[in-house]
Amino acid sequence: MQGLKKEILKWGSDKNLLHYENRFKQYSKLQEESNELYVAMLDDNKAEIIDGLGDCVIVLTILAEQLGFDLATCVECAYDEIKNRTGKTLNGNFTKD
Repeated sequence: MQGLKKEILKWGSDKNLLHYENRFKQYSKLQEESNELYVAMLDDNKAEIIDGLGDCVIVLTILAEQLGFDLATCVECAYDEIKNRTGKTLNGNFTKD
């Protein structure tokens, strides 16, 4: 996925998106894409779900770059924090101990 990250960031650079001052606009775009994913899930539209998930990853990749972070590093840090958690899942929500 590293090669794809370069392509995404080149696209973002070509569109003049990678500036720190655009971070709130990019966050708003994430909310928009997330809502589109939600609708696709409600409709059980597999093609739109795939597109929505991909759109969210692209927007997050650009947002991370705007903020000076690497998305893969962020995911790694988040996983390191949760990987040993214990708890239980109730009604589809995991609650840690």
